[in-house]
Amino acid sequence: MRAIRLTPALRREYEDLFESCVIGKSHERSVERIVDKILANEDRYRLVSDQSGVPWFFVAAVHSMESGRDFQTHLHNGDPLTARTVHKPKGRPEKGTPPFTWEESAQDALAGHRLNEKTDWTLAGTLYQLERYNGWGYRYHHPEVRSPYLWSFSNHYLRGKYVDDKTWSDSAVSKQCGAAVLLRRMAEHGMITFVDRPSPMEDEIPLVVRYSMSRSSDPETVRKVKKLQRFLNTHPGIFLKVDGIPGDRTSDAYRKVTGARLPGDPRG
Repeated sequence: MRAIRLTPALRREYEDLFESCVIGKSHERSVERIVDKILANEDRYRLVSDQSGVPWFFVAAVHSMESGRDFQTHLHNGDPLTARTVHKPKGRPEKGTPPFTWEESAQDALAGHRLNEKTDWTLAGTLYQLERYNGWGYRYHHPEVRSPYLWSFSNHYLRGKYVDDKTWSDSAVSKQCGAAVLLRRMAEHGMITFVDRPSPMEDEIPLVVRYSMSRSSDPETVRKVKKLQRFLNTHPGIFLKVDGIPGDRTSDAYRKVTGARLPGDPRG
């Protein structure tokens, strides 16, 4: 099979999907709980990041997907740390004697995927490496379904998944929150940033809406606020939840882009 390369077209695809990602309302609380648990263990992820050069949030996202954030299992595939891995990839780590520490296993898993400080850790590069970590089966065999490993719990995924390595189901629905969805929510909270962002949209100026910590009852006003939030999200380092509420974070982002907060913001 042809290799999947991070072409300019694929790069833009990842960026577009991330920008337009909306977490399903029925999953919002679950996503927040996962993010809270990740944040509680940030120091452990950062330790692995410091040693490997891999961003801590990438390590956290893989840990969530491969083993449900269980520190008693291998980052490779969720097998117990009391022995070498028995599922693909088998027999890892090759060196050392079980039981392994989670940190030892994590370093081996990242090295096995040739991930380090020289890897492309742009937004698109990060999503590419997450999909590569899980495998390209969806793109090769079911391109009509975006990988739930990235997009489950969002507007970009509905159903269809591999129920094991070689068995496909059109009706099965992933019960895991996708890794890209986790990163999107973490970015919205200002917990993480990427080394790049797409360039601002050309030939467009930001709308001006009045500051408010609540959603307007006027659908047209909500539409304008969401349009403003989407515009602000095209600027480097800005990740807003497109919720139609022109509150503190939207006003702060507006100030970053224009130099002034939204009209009516009591902070001036």
